[in-house]
Amino acid sequence: MLRLSTVGLIAAVCLAEVLTMLGFSTFAALLPFFREAWGLSNTDAGWISAIFFAGYTLAVPVLVSLTDRIDPKRIYLLSAALAAAAGLGFAVFAEGFWSALLFRGLAGVGLAGTYMPGLKALSDHVGTEHQSRAVAFYTSSFGIGAALSFPLASLLAEGPGWRWAFAGPGAAAVLAGLLVLLLVPRSAPHHLRAPDTALLDFRPVLRNRSALAYTLCYTVHNWELFGFRSWIVAFLVFAGGGGGARLLDPTVIAAVVILLGMPTSILGNELSMRFGRRRTVALIMAASALLCFTIGFTAALPYLVVVLFCVLQGFTVSGESASVTAGALGSAAPGYRGATMAMHSTLGFTGSFFGPLVFGLVLDLAGGQSVLAWGLAFGHMGLVMLGGPLALALLRPKPLPGDRAPVAAEPADRA
Repeated sequence: MLRLSTVGLIAAVCLAEVLTMLGFSTFAALLPFFREAWGLSNTDAGWISAIFFAGYTLAVPVLVSLTDRIDPKRIYLLSAALAAAAGLGFAVFAEGFWSALLFRGLAGVGLAGTYMPGLKALSDHVGTEHQSRAVAFYTSSFGIGAALSFPLASLLAEGPGWRWAFAGPGAAAVLAGLLVLLLVPRSAPHHLRAPDTALLDFRPVLRNRSALAYTLCYTVHNWELFGFRSWIVAFLVFAGGGGGARLLDPTVIAAVVILLGMPTSILGNELSMRFGRRRTVALIMAASALLCFTIGFTAALPYLVVVLFCVLQGFTVSGESASVTAGALGSAAPGYRGATMAMHSTLGFTGSFFGPLVFGLVLDLAGGQSVLAWGLAFGHMGLVMLGGPLALALLRPKPLPGDRAPVAAEPADRA
């Protein structure tokens, strides 16, 4: 096994994360095609998008909690293999709603065993002074992979066919497993001391007000993030589809919008460290909520205006992602890092499940393909987002080690 520097290890794990994410948005990218080819309603499409996150949410409490007890590398490798099987299975066997539901659900379980266990494996080998930034880069890699999956799906579907759009990411998950196998060391024994509580006893985690505050923010953040990502291509197609210009193709725009999440997520974490995590996260979430109330109604405007609003949403929708995950991880009690991450992912991806599903339900209830329907579908996410600043105001989380001292207006953070 090669021995890497801290920077090299972060780069390797981030690359593996990108590879496992290449199938993340494949169904969303091809949603207009599947809706027509398989006769899906908006609610059906919402279920197929949401079941991915349901698989994640059901599996993550066990898989991530186990990283306090056994080497997260082992969990990662098994889950990468499952992600590969899910992608290849969809490519070979998917024929309609129910088969798509099955394989997307299995893909979600694969993500549950790679995303947070990969972060746990990384954090076990990164010192405290580098941890917040390592989390920022790793969580941003999630967005890079999700972004690249849009144009990759489009290119493969237009070339060899839509089944290859799922088979290709399945092969990429195999490469990710090989990277982790060869380059990531095993976690040291002191990182694998089992907590005093039973495997799924999250009471100590729920009593941690700081970690819980950031986890609740992550929940509403994911509701918006994955509602937005699951429906952005369909929204852009409704708004005009780019008029045939390749650079304005909805899948290309979606990829650009999501790629903006990488620098804004990292920048948001830096601002949190400098100006106060609680205040920065609350401001970003409020701005994102405001855009949610607006963006759907722009479908009546010229297509370039719609694209501009989607780009703005791309800045805000990921702006607090690294900040809240670093906040939860940095607030974890000794011996409960894996359990804290498990609860963070479980509640967070519960939001990921409901975001795409409720979006489709609102769209159908409001009449389907109309400006009002899209405005209401996006607007419901704005209402949900306001829960983040409310959670921060009520639970008043403390700053992390490495964050600058909060301003005088935040006296509770010094308690």
